[in-house]
Parts: sequence; structure tokens; C-alpha cells
Amino acid sequence: MNGQRAMAQLSTDAQRKYKAAVQIIQSGQTTGYERAKFDLNAIIQRDGSLAPFAHYYYAVAAFRQRNFNQARLMIKQLMTRYPDWRKMDDANYLFAAISMEMGQYEDAIEASQQIKNPSFRADINKLEQAFFGRINDLNRLKKINKDYPDNRNVGLALIELIQRTATDKDDLELSDRLTNRFGVPGTIAQPANVPPTETNPSRTAGNQPIRSGQSKGYYNVAVMFPFRLDDAASGKRQRSSQYVYDLYDGIKMAKAKLQEEGININLFAYDVDNDANKALELVNSPAFAQTDLIIGPLYVEPNRIASAYANQSNILLLNPIATSNDLVTNQPMSYMAQPSMNQQAHKAAEQARSLNGLRRAAIYFGTSRKDSLQALAYWNELKQLNYQIVDFKKVSGSAQAMADAMQFTGTSATSRPATPTSAATPVTLGHVFFASSNDEDGAKLIDALVKRKVNAPVIATASAFDFYRNSSSTFTKKDLYLIYPDFIDQTREPVVEFQEEYLSKRNTIPSVFASEGYDMMLFFGRQLAKNGTQLRGRGALRSDTDDYLLSGFDYTQANENQIVPIVKFESGRFVKVN
Repeated sequence: MNGQRAMAQLSTDAQRKYKAAVQIIQSGQTTGYERAKFDLNAIIQRDGSLAPFAHYYYAVAAFRQRNFNQARLMIKQLMTRYPDWRKMDDANYLFAAISMEMGQYEDAIEASQQIKNPSFRADINKLEQAFFGRINDLNRLKKINKDYPDNRNVGLALIELIQRTATDKDDLELSDRLTNRFGVPGTIAQPANVPPTETNPSRTAGNQPIRSGQSKGYYNVAVMFPFRLDDAASGKRQRSSQYVYDLYDGIKMAKAKLQEEGININLFAYDVDNDANKALELVNSPAFAQTDLIIGPLYVEPNRIASAYANQSNILLLNPIATSNDLVTNQPMSYMAQPSMNQQAHKAAEQARSLNGLRRAAIYFGTSRKDSLQALAYWNELKQLNYQIVDFKKVSGSAQAMADAMQFTGTSATSRPATPTSAATPVTLGHVFFASSNDEDGAKLIDALVKRKVNAPVIATASAFDFYRNSSSTFTKKDLYLIYPDFIDQTREPVVEFQEEYLSKRNTIPSVFASEGYDMMLFFGRQLAKNGTQLRGRGALRSDTDDYLLSGFDYTQANENQIVPIVKFESGRFVKVN
């Protein structure tokens, strides 16, 4: 009897000490952690019903003390002794956090994959994003990606690290493949196990609006842009989103122009940010069923929702500013107002062939992801034409730093010092290609080539130059050709008239986005009136008038615009040479 009374008393003491230890740990009283661990260890040794909980909180205390080895041993002991513990998801998450701190990333992923409760997903994402983003060993991160190819956070971290540090062609191709699958860092990608064409299982061919494809008296155009109206209403509208309003202003001016031509356009503006659920709700709403043309959305995931709807409903979708042809590949109803980077590279290679017969080229690019992708696209074009690539490299910094980085050896992975510029000898090349989104880089690249005595023609992206700050001598030092999709000849009468009308209505000079919005609405509005909603007859799917502000449209071969202006500075102004 006395023994039973003693056992009951011991159990009461154990429960009291357990609760006190847990309270100390949960409250973060670090000075009491050692005492709490001592009391929890006594409970662990008794192996009762509280033992697995005592294991867990002991590991939590050790983790917060940054005694990761001790925490890892305790949580492993918990998993071994009590594999059916009802809180095993908590144990796996703690083990993942411990493994991350110890740099044992594979163990962390394995533990995370054991978690069944979906409520942990947000915390797992935060954990993985925080630690994978710290990895600076490219080979290590590539191995993790190879072992866990479906882990999006690993893929995004690898994209970011490659774009920040790598220049090797294979690494850039890997970055491109990962981007196609996971999107870019900071965006939301379609989960791999969700069919990208599924918008609403209840929507079947039987309940879609009937579209004859014939022309009619009016057309409904849905503009799905991130207007961020809540910010605008509160006076928070930021300068970074002004381009959206400029695009829309241009679209509205084209609507008025089309009205004069007897083509009636009804515009419906929808505020769609980077929210797939909002996009899905919108396209499945009854009012949306009468849409004839969608412009936007501008973000990856909402665009996939809209593309799936467009394919399912046989209506046109237009991407106004995108340059990745992945958005129209296998998407028969999706079109791009801009030429893709691949198309720009193709046209630039055609220009290169017309310059001279020397098939030796150097390719340089700036620090952004777009720069490296454009350079890689151009590299692929030249290799198909049997060019010798004597240098392929990311360059940045001063003109001198760029000059020092140039090697002209035919390899790009090595980093041995270049020949000092003072002793440089003339370099014989057919041409140099340069892609950069930084408008300070172009002039520096020209100066770097002068320092290295490279006399070859230069083909560059127009975005590498500041046309307001760079003097005319910048564009005449070299035989310079600019890839300029947004080129507007300011001397043309349609351009002058548009700018005057825009200025009178908006009290500001139109940006290039306003001009782009005007052109694409004008072109596709005319095509709807001429061919109906499905744009039959691709052979005639090109601009046949000269009243567009930019260079017009050509979709006779693909769903991306195939017109790529290449310009040259002559007689004090830029003129198209292709």
C-alpha cells in the first residue's frame, strides 16, 4: 500500500516537473533551460507516456541553445523509440530545422518530406528559402538539385546563385531550364503535379459559350493588369506600376481610333495582381464568358490560368510585354506583342551574317538574368551557323574592368588574367555581341573594346545605352548596331500626331508603354474585325498599314511578333537597317 502511494506521488512530481520544464521552454526563459533539460531527462529515463514529449522539448531547448548535436541526437532517439508518436510531424519539422543549421540539407529535405500535415507547408517553405538562399557553393547546390529535382525552393536558390555568380554556358542553360519549370525567384510557379491546363473541372466543352469565329459588330476585350487600385485609391500608387496605366492609356486611345474605323471595342479592366485564385475566380465568372480578347495577365501563374481558359474557350490571349516564347509554346490561342529573346537573337545573327565573312565572335552580357539568357540564345544561333565563339563572359564594372575580363581564347570558364591593355594587340573578330539591361554598360563596353583594340562591329541590345546621357560619339566610335524592339521613329507623321493627341489629353508625353498599348490594340482590333475571334489565315496575319507607332507586327510564322528592328546611328539620328 505504501509502495503504491509512493508511485502515485512520484507520478505527480513527474507531471509537475514536466509542466514546469515545458513552460520554461515555451516562454523562452533561456536561463532555465539547463534545469528544464535535467527534469525532462529524468522523465525520459522512466519511459512513460510523457517520455516522447520530454524528448521533443529537450531537443527544442538544446536547439535554442544552439547545441545542435545534442538536439539532433535527442530527436533521433525520439524517432527511433516512438515511431508512432502522434506528434511526429512536429518532430520531423524540428529535425529539418536542426539539419539546416548543421548544413545537412539533404537530411532536412528528407525530414520535410515525411511531414503529412499540410499546415506545415508555409513554415517549411520559409525554412528552405532562408537556408538554401545562404548556400554559395554552386556545385553543392547543383548536387542537391540533382538529388531533389522537384524541390522548388532548391531550384529557385540555384537560379539565383547561377545568375549571381556563374558564367559557364551549361550553368546558364540549367538556369533557363529551372526557370521554365519553377518560374523566377520571387514569383509563384504552377505546382508540378497540377495540370497547367485545368482551370475548373466543372467547365466542359458542353457549357462553354459558342464561338463561331465570324466577325461581328463589337468585341469585348478584358484587360487583366496589376492596376493595384487599392493603393491608387489611398494615394500609394507607386512609380514602378506607372507602366501599367501607360499601357492602358494607349489601349484606350487605340479604342477611339478603331471606333473611327467602324470597329467597336468594349474594354473591361480587371485588377489582377500575382494572385492565381483571383484569376481563376475571374475567368470562371459568368460575365467573363463573353470575352473575345484577353490582354494580360502580366504574372506567370495568373497568365497560366488565363492561357488555359483561352485554349478551352477558343479566345485570344495577348501577352503585351513578355519576351519568353515559353508563354506561347503549345498555347495555340496565346500571342506575344513582343519578339522573344530567341527571335531577337535570330534576327541579330542574320544581321551579323551581312556584316562580313569572318565567323569569329565574342559574346558578353551584363549581370541580370535576362542578359545571360539573351546571350545564351545568341550563342546557340551562332553555333548553328558554325561560328567560332572566342569569348563568352559576364562583364560588369568599369570599362577597364570589362577590358581586363576579355580573353579572346575561345574558352569562357577560365579566369586567368587577360593581357594588359597597354600591351594589347589588335584583335581580329567578325563582330562582338553585348546584351545588358543596364543603360550604363553600353558606353563602358565600347570603351573597353577600344582599350583592347577590337575593331570589329558591335551588335548590342538598345537597353545597354542611355539615349539621353550618352553623347553621339558613343554611337559612332564603333560600327554599332542596336537590337531595338521598342524603336520609335520620332520623325514619322503618325508618331507626331499620336504624341500631340496624347499630350493634349493626358498632359504628359507618352511613354513607350503607351505607344505599345496603342499599337497592339489597334492591330488585334483590326484582326478581330477582319478575321473573327480565332484569327484564321496566318498567311495574312501581319500589319499591312504604316500607321503603327513602332515597327508593326508579323505572326505569319509563329505566335510571337517576328519583327525585330535593328538600328544604326546615321546623320544624327537612329535609322532601321533591317
